[in-house]
Amino acid sequence: MPVRVRSRAMTNDGAARSPSPTLVHHEGDPPEIGDNDTFREVIKKLSIFLTDVITLPSTFEQLRTTAAGDCLRFLVDYLSANCKNPSIVNSLLALKWHYNTAPDPRGLNETRANACEIVAWRFLTRLSEREAVDFCLYEIPDPEETRVSQNNDIENSGPSERDPLLIQAQNAIGNAISDVAGPPSSPSRTGRHRSSTVSRTGSTRRVALLDSITQLTATIVEGSSDDEEHDPTSPFIQLNALEIAAIADAKRFLSQHVVQKIITGIWNGEIIFWDQLSVHATKKPRYYNSATADPFSRLRVPKYLKSFEVFFFLVLLFLYYSVLVKQATFSIPVVEVMLYFWLAAFTYDEISEWIDAGSIFYTADVWNLFDMIMICIGIAFACMRIAGLYTHNEELISKAFDVLSLEALFMVPRIFSILSLSPYWGTLIPCLRAMGKDFIKFMVLVVVIYLGFLTTFSLISRDTFTLPQMTMILTKIFFGSTYVGFDVMTLIDEVFGPPLMLIFITLSSILLMGSLTGMLSNSFSRVITHAREEYLYVYSVYVLEASTSNRLTHFYPPFNLLALIIFRPLRLFLPSDNKFRAARIILLKATHLPIVGVIEAYEYFVGKVSAKREEFARFRGPRMQTQKTLRRPPFNNTGFGNGSHTQIPEASAHAHIPRSRRQAGLEDDGEVPTDVEVKIAELNQKIDRLTDLVITLQSQNDKI
Repeated sequence: MPVRVRSRAMTNDGAARSPSPTLVHHEGDPPEIGDNDTFREVIKKLSIFLTDVITLPSTFEQLRTTAAGDCLRFLVDYLSANCKNPSIVNSLLALKWHYNTAPDPRGLNETRANACEIVAWRFLTRLSEREAVDFCLYEIPDPEETRVSQNNDIENSGPSERDPLLIQAQNAIGNAISDVAGPPSSPSRTGRHRSSTVSRTGSTRRVALLDSITQLTATIVEGSSDDEEHDPTSPFIQLNALEIAAIADAKRFLSQHVVQKIITGIWNGEIIFWDQLSVHATKKPRYYNSATADPFSRLRVPKYLKSFEVFFFLVLLFLYYSVLVKQATFSIPVVEVMLYFWLAAFTYDEISEWIDAGSIFYTADVWNLFDMIMICIGIAFACMRIAGLYTHNEELISKAFDVLSLEALFMVPRIFSILSLSPYWGTLIPCLRAMGKDFIKFMVLVVVIYLGFLTTFSLISRDTFTLPQMTMILTKIFFGSTYVGFDVMTLIDEVFGPPLMLIFITLSSILLMGSLTGMLSNSFSRVITHAREEYLYVYSVYVLEASTSNRLTHFYPPFNLLALIIFRPLRLFLPSDNKFRAARIILLKATHLPIVGVIEAYEYFVGKVSAKREEFARFRGPRMQTQKTLRRPPFNNTGFGNGSHTQIPEASAHAHIPRSRRQAGLEDDGEVPTDVEVKIAELNQKIDRLTDLVITLQSQNDKI
């Protein structure tokens, strides 16, 4: 029998109830972001609003699910209805990094960082899938290049082949938002600032971050004068929102379905950044069209890059086994020469990747650590082998082959690294890495206790056991051979030996091992909840690095050695002009023609990409008719917008819609809702009818 609840009017007797401590009111005015506002201006307006409305610390879940996030819902609604600036997502993610970097004991900066990430992905969910692609792949334009292009009427030839991908943002990121969110630092020219940031890597970036802390935490003063000569946002030039998200460690943003769908489109080659392999080719995101695109542009598809990487490692493994099985002592066979050639190509490719991505993003992939260890082992083998042949030292040559045998510890797992791209195996890797870190920290305590007992046992048994013998005895006990301790405890000392050995066995076998097992179990449980985000982050970084590089001609190993041998010496006395670039393109086409042929044959026979890349049906148009007034303007400088939509025939854009839905008028004016949106709309209608019914029943009960 249903329970009937009678509503009761509130009395005014009691005192007013205090608001929730986590409630954040949006008392500030919404940011008035114009369509033509620069990236710097958008950052300032958003930061002023977030500083005004977020005055109490809240957790990520509180911002997402409770009243503490009302100001964020208000901001998302306002931006969806009024903001058409293409850099809005870029600005939110840049502010995410800004607030995450600044230390704040009150926790406000962490709250604001989470707020930026939440607003960024909620804003994308209000858009159609194609519009989400536009915003996520919008690159921050260079104002200086735009002015030069307008004044001189000269067509830009695109980014340089040697410009790093993310290093320009990594290494100067410490000064990127600080002047927007606080007082400006010492002025400097934008061009000089950019040229200096390209050469910074690794520890230099960390120094820049520390130096900018005082500016990052400065209070934002609305209406403060800007230094036109120093643009703090210049490191973000030519970066899209996904790359900024990778820099800002916005893992929750990257793990969202709408973002992962875009990244998957880049992985499969449905979205490309280079469609031509010519001297005047420019890098910009676009949908792949086999009728107009250069077939050699498929060499930059991350899926094919990974496939060729596996093939390269299989050949390397074959050469490796051939050299170890033969082990020619005082001669160098052809197989060993090929192994050296393969290792040299692999080393040069990894160094190029390190330079392109920078140390911070290169180390984000755990398999790159395997690559560096393999390179070090290969160099050690080559040096010992050459020294042994030069001195005719057979023992040194034998040791060289023993060192090369260590390569298998890392080469065999590296071949199967492709499994890390699957959700199951890719989720386990972050867990194992976190457990390994906790294990190393715990082993510090074990070593301290171990050294104490080792010193005591070595001194009281100095007449019976040597230090190496006692070290081996305690090591065996620690790894489970407790019977060894009971056998030697009376030999150590008749008085102190037994009680000390019992204490050591109890500590090592029960307390330390039990604590280690429990700690690793807790570490696994803690990390597995966020392991998917970690996996998708590493996967996203790999896809972006493999596809959005500013280098036009990317040679697969071992062909990269040909480019190194032929063109690197010529750079010393010949200018790097269009003829030099054209020569690299000719060499690339001549050496990679068989690979392109295999790719084209695969796409032709499988038909998986050819069915989607022409129409890009997986990324549908604007969602509903109610969103018709919220359509964004075309982003002409990114290759999307009206330009990209006109490449897709209208008939094909509606081909994926069921006939019943087309007859029902769901494709009105090209507004194509998804199946999920139709179900959500029907569910909303049912909820509205149910709400009206409940209100009617409640009013009838009040009358009774």
